[in-house]
Formats: sequence, C-alpha cells, structure tokens
Amino acid sequence: MANIPNDLHYTEEHEYVRINADGTVDVGITDYAQGELGDVVYVELPKVGTKLGKHDVFGTIEAVKAVSELFSPVAGEVTEVNARLDQEPALVNSDPYGAGWMIKLRLDEPSGVESLMSADAYTSHVG
Repeated sequence: MANIPNDLHYTEEHEYVRINADGTVDVGITDYAQGELGDVVYVELPKVGTKLGKHDVFGTIEAVKAVSELFSPVAGEVTEVNARLDQEPALVNSDPYGAGWMIKLRLDEPSGVESLMSADAYTSHVG
C-alpha cells in the first residue's frame, strides 16, 4: 500500500503539495506514482523564477519503465529547485515526501491549494 500522508494535498496526476510555514509550497510526486514508474533515472526541472499556471508542465521524470510529464498542481513562481535530483534522481523513489521533493513555489493565490484532494480522497482515487 502506498504511503499517503494526511498533511499533504494531492492531484489526480499524482503530484503532492506541502504547505510550508513561509507560505511557499513543496511539490513532488507521490509514493504511489514513484512505485508505478519504477526506478527513477532522470528528473528535468524548471529554472528558479519560472512562472507556472495550474496544470502547466513543469518538467519530466524518466524511469526505467517510462518518461512522464510533471504537472504543476497550483499556479505560482518557482523559488527553489531540488538540485540534489540532478545527481541523485533515485531520491524520488527512496524519499518522495522528504529529500525527493522537486520544486518550491510561491503561490499566486494561497487558496489554490483548496481545490486539491485530501489524503482520504487521494486514497480513494488510487484505490
């Protein structure tokens, strides 16, 4: 069974959002998603300062099984990118909610997170 933390918000495309104390959010892919992808070998992420709309593609993730696009769950500006993933893409597999986060965003609208799924809704979504 996939690990689905209660304190995060989720999308149907299997991204998660963690709200930080400073008002930014961390974005990454869920434990379920990394399990479906298999061993992650490469992650392409945007540059700091990139402006994203909700559902905009912000990068790609390449695994042994497939290459998938990454979609922004919310609108905002990229304030930080997880540079460790350049050298250690497998962090997405080993620690998707910790060291395997992908980008930090400054939200255009703080309420943007409200339209995302709760942990319970995401659990139902993935079955």
